[in-house]
Amino acid sequence: MSADEDPGPPSPPPRLRVAVVGAGPAGIYTAEALTRQQEVPVAVDLIDRLPTPFGLVRHGIAPDHPKMRAIRDTLHRALDHPAVRFVGNVEIGRDLSCRELHAAVDAVVYTYGAALDRQLGIPGEELPGSLAATALVAWYTGHPDADRATVEAALARARSVVVVGVGNVALDVARVLARTPAELESTDMPQHVLDALAAAPVERVTVLGRRGPAQATFTTQELRELGELAEADVLVEPADLELDAAAEERVAADRVASRNLAVLRDWAAHAAQPGRATVTLRFFARPVRLLGEDRVTGVEVERTVVDADGRASGTGETTVLPADLVVRSVGYRGGELPELPLDPGRGTVPNDLGRVLRGGGPSPGEYVAGWIKRGPTGVVGTNKHDARETVATLLADVAAGVVRPGGSGDDDLVAALRANGADPVLLEDWRAIDAAEVALGATRGRARTTLHEWESLLAAVKEAAARVR
Repeated sequence: MSADEDPGPPSPPPRLRVAVVGAGPAGIYTAEALTRQQEVPVAVDLIDRLPTPFGLVRHGIAPDHPKMRAIRDTLHRALDHPAVRFVGNVEIGRDLSCRELHAAVDAVVYTYGAALDRQLGIPGEELPGSLAATALVAWYTGHPDADRATVEAALARARSVVVVGVGNVALDVARVLARTPAELESTDMPQHVLDALAAAPVERVTVLGRRGPAQATFTTQELRELGELAEADVLVEPADLELDAAAEERVAADRVASRNLAVLRDWAAHAAQPGRATVTLRFFARPVRLLGEDRVTGVEVERTVVDADGRASGTGETTVLPADLVVRSVGYRGGELPELPLDPGRGTVPNDLGRVLRGGGPSPGEYVAGWIKRGPTGVVGTNKHDARETVATLLADVAAGVVRPGGSGDDDLVAALRANGADPVLLEDWRAIDAAEVALGATRGRARTTLHEWESLLAAVKEAAARVR
């Protein structure tokens, strides 16, 4: 080139192409962290098995939590970023293998959560009338894979309910079951859910915690909402609130535990009122056996004691609670994705600061964030810090040359999926589903009604596409 020739503008640097598997809070916060950094230009494909984004914000937070569910408005802003593409209705392992996905992009971040329930491991757990909280929550939030028949059959005869666990999900379940039809009418629950809950004969809900109130993991906001039920009384046994020195020390050092205990002590003076349902919080109690032959009829409960380290052990003192429905809410665990390692004990993918570990060493270009990285802990906002940590790790690998922007070439992931016979749902398609839910809600005087069937979700996409043509 001669000195007089104009070399033209410099070529733009190659983009870092990242696939994020899971469009729940962890995945969306990961996409947000990638688009906000200034070190390297990015293009993010946010992949989800469902045709809808938001994960547990849509299908985990109870629908009577409008303020909490409004967080999806915040999450939606990340989806609107021009460098982010939502790719729903795509299942890794079915439509594309992990190996094929990794070959199509420069890096993959797995954020698909921990959707499987943990079991109690006690006799009788397999009886009809024994449900995982995950099954009940999926049903009342309108998840398209919910086992409607099983849940509704269990609810139809549920006069006495025992919920095992003292986390936020357990309180959600107890609160939803104790709500009146009028309290739930304005929510976005599918109509069949509202009808089944209105018909359920629930009179008593007992929430069991194997340890004491000082060790309970629910938040104060969730706890207080129990006290706002229109036609149910919340009961607590005063003796359960008598703490030993170690528990008092724990409460004094933990503001959430201290606030929780104040709420519980206020309720200890409550008495059941005639004609009203009851929600009883019972601590130092663990189920040891579910009773019944053809279905659950009761729960054998053992009194426990808690040592100075917070470990519970049985005393041998047992009682029996009548129960037509038992809901276990004792935690979640991650499921296995083909080709991805999983620690079966922890239910997480082995990792170091988000780097996936294979054979004891990091797997170049593979990362995790959210529950599948750290386990099912924290609240929705916890995923933001977690995602930032993983993105920082990814960018450090880019700086070190472990991951190379542009190394995957320019093949389009959506085009490759369609060539494989998949039918990806993109952001505009999701907007069509969103609009259909708002329109359905308007016919019933609500802000929204969740579409709960695969057929209806995908039909909304096709109908919107047909109108455009």
